[in-house]
Amino acid sequence: MAVTDKIYVKNHRQLVSQLETSFPKSAFAGATLDLLFTGGSLAGLNETTRDRVLDFTEDFLDCDCESNPYCGCAERKFIGYLLELRAEGFGPDAIVDVMGDDYMLYAYSGDILSFLDQSVRTLEAAEALADIEDSDRSDEIRRAKRELTG
Repeated sequence: MAVTDKIYVKNHRQLVSQLETSFPKSAFAGATLDLLFTGGSLAGLNETTRDRVLDFTEDFLDCDCESNPYCGCAERKFIGYLLELRAEGFGPDAIVDVMGDDYMLYAYSGDILSFLDQSVRTLEAAEALADIEDSDRSDEIRRAKRELTG
């Protein structure tokens, strides 16, 4: 299961009530992405919430793909966002706090930790392959792994 399947909308019940429509708790579920992508009913949100939702839409749903928002770009961008937070030195608990502040999203810190651990394991495997094939690439992978592990 991808980490984006474990990212949830904060204050979901309140938002459902304000928007007077039902949508899944999962931030990357199709119906949630539809609601955000069309943006038609966001006027019912208070200003702070609307700003966070619009920030999420601008940062993750903005792509030129024909199948947007179902192209996978939003998920890839969000994974990049999580990895960037880790590279900045944030731990799993802090990452959860930051994404809550930035986009009104939440996750369990254990899920974020598992994602980060799996990312390091993937980089280790890529590093081993790059050592055999291409030393320039292995240096780049080593640097990325150092950023994740601190």
